[in-house]
Formats: sequence, C-alpha cells, structure tokens
Amino acid sequence: MMDRTFTVDAHHHFWRSARQPQPWRTSHHAILARDFEPADLEPALKDSGIDGTVLIQSADLPEENERMLAYAAQAPWVRGVVAWLPLHDPPTARALLAELRAHPLIRGVRCLIGRDDAEWLTAPATLALFRELADADLAWDIVPVTEAQARQVAGVAEAVPQLRVIIDHLGRPPLDAMATGGDHEVWGPWRDRIAALGRLPNLALKLSVGIDVLTTWRTWSSAALHHPAAHALRHFGAHRVMLASNWPVITLHRSHSGAWNDLSEVARHALPTDERALAALRGGTAMRWYGLKP
Repeated sequence: MMDRTFTVDAHHHFWRSARQPQPWRTSHHAILARDFEPADLEPALKDSGIDGTVLIQSADLPEENERMLAYAAQAPWVRGVVAWLPLHDPPTARALLAELRAHPLIRGVRCLIGRDDAEWLTAPATLALFRELADADLAWDIVPVTEAQARQVAGVAEAVPQLRVIIDHLGRPPLDAMATGGDHEVWGPWRDRIAALGRLPNLALKLSVGIDVLTTWRTWSSAALHHPAAHALRHFGAHRVMLASNWPVITLHRSHSGAWNDLSEVARHALPTDERALAALRGGTAMRWYGLKP
C-alpha cells in the first residue's frame, strides 16, 4: 500500500544565496541568485499531492550539512537528506561520516564533480570508503556526464555491489541538442551508457533535468523527455527509476508544479497502463532506495 500512495519528490535543494557559495551558478542563472527555503516549496508540494521529499546538497562545504538538517527540522515533509561528503579525500570523509551516521534523516551522500576527471572514484582508498557507506546503509548520488565518469561509476558499482548508487538527472542525456530519438550520432553514446549502467542491479536513476541542459534550453520541452525516459525505463525498470523535480534549478524554465506534472505525464506516456509502475516512479522507488519512512 505504501508504494501506491506515498508520493516523493526525490531531488530538490534549499539555499540562502549569500551563505552558500555555488560555483556552478553563472551569469546565466540570475533567477537562482536568491533564497529558496521550505516556505517557498511547501505550497507547490500540496498542489501536486507530494507527501515527502529528498533534500540534496548543492554546495561542497561542511556547513552545508548543518544547514540541510536545520531545514529538515523546519519541514517535516523532508523525509531524507543527501549530505555532502568529500569522497575525493577519504580520511576527511571518514571522519565526517562518523558524524553523519548519528542523524537518521541522512540517507545518502554526494559531492559535485561536474566534468572533472573521476579516476579517483575507483582508487582503493575510495572503494574502501564506499564499502563503509554501504555498511552505514547510505546511498551515493552522482551525475556522470561523460563516458569516462560513467565507466568509473560502473567500476564502483561492480566493486561494491552492496552500495546503492543513484544516478541523478537521467545521467545527462543530450537534451540540449533537442535531437530526435532516432538521431544515433547524438543519442547513441548516451543510450549505450544507460544500457550498460542498467545491467548493474545496484544502480537507480532519477527522471529529472539537470542544470546544464536547463541552461542551454531556450524553452522548456517535456516532449523532448519522452525518448530518454522510455529508454531509461526499458533498461532500469520502474523499480529503479524515480521522479525528481530538481527544484529550484528547474525554475530556470518551469515552476515546480508545472515540472512535476510534466514529468508525471512523461512517465505515463512511457507506462500508459501500468499503475503499479507509475506508483513506484512517483514514490515507491525513492522510498526503497533511500530507505525513507512514511
């Protein structure tokens, strides 16, 4: 019953612009250069019938975790937090992990890698850290946007099969090109990447749109999501795909409610008659993969 009724937005942020340096934000993102806090999101959640959310870090700073836990204390509908952890620095990360484990709301970790080289992900010391994350029952969120990064993520998943790995924003499909699903030159590398990652059972995927695509899009296009969503569901299945707004980043082109409705319709377009699968996408998958409590 829980999977059919409890709805979860699996990816959003809060921030106070003056207190959280975000080097990923540029002159193209002026609309994001303000505070986004629980009172700004709560009405949209009610409008969309969303019962709970997963709050995701957006700054690689130790104080980011304190801020997110403070936000969660204000908003009981935040059911899980994905905290910052400096994975590239295992000794520092290990010390911080001991603190994170004391907070039951923290259900995962993440750090921002952009397009940087990620060979360090499969270094022995980092893999040992990932094993500790798995032992702590914490998931790992990551956005692999290059072929090399995807290979490293696959290497981590294979080396630490007990670790739950959650790929954000559909693994960065080439949506900025507005290409059709049949354009193999544009879509082929991403399709192959998703197919390969989908063969690893400890990987899940978020049906959401990332900042690089939103930055290059001139207008919002839910129709452009049909092909990548269908391909992702074909290789991951609804039990490993979750809906996620990426609010407030999504406000570059769409309101939270508008984006959530569009993503829901994209999911229904891919799974027109499977209500159990749709319920998983809307909440059940996130509940299981993050270990959330209703």
